Amino acid sequence: VIESSLDSRAVSPARAAGLWQFMDSTAKMYGLEVTSEVDERYHIEKSTVAACRYLKNAYGQYGSWSAAALSYNGGQGRITNELRNQGAANALDLWLVEETTRYYYRMLAIKLIFENPQQYGFIIKPNQLYKPMEFKQVQVATEIPDLAAFAQQQGISYAQLKDFNSWLRDRKLVNKARKNYTLLIPTKESMYYRKGEKIK
Repeated sequence: VIESSLDSRAVSPARAAGLWQFMDSTAKMYGLEVTSEVDERYHIEKSTVAACRYLKNAYGQYGSWSAAALSYNGGQGRITNELRNQGAANALDLWLVEETTRYYYRMLAIKLIFENPQQYGFIIKPNQLYKPMEFKQVQVATEIPDLAAFAQQQGISYAQLKDFNSWLRDRKLVNKARKNYTLLIPTKESMYYRKGEKIK
């Protein structure tokens, strides 16, 4: 929430991208593919796994979740250097730029709201929720020369293909390395409400 407002297509002025706002260099360090055709920073599942790996790695380095969280915003190099330069034992005692200083407390605030939304005035009724989506998973290990044609073959529009696979960054997938990609194809039942249908 505090990284991207849950917008999986978010891009910051510094060019951090996706739900978890990875810079391309950090994304590659944590196993995400970032090219002109495929940018897995926009892949919700893969980028979430990468973010968890980053935080677990940072916790292993610092032995502190607060330091791990601050490093997610400010970078491990900066937090390590500032701990040393400022002679601090606790990352929360560091003098940092305002964005990084506020980061940890913003995270705690969101955690409290998520744990008890009613206490903070968020009353969400079932009919206000998005309808859950169902997908079939299509495995692709070859080139797709025209993603619009591929989408039509799957019974969906190009817009729908891109909507649910926003990590596809071009109109084609060359895939010279013959990697295996999983594309999410929404079912027709998931895409449309039936008359009188209620959300549970």
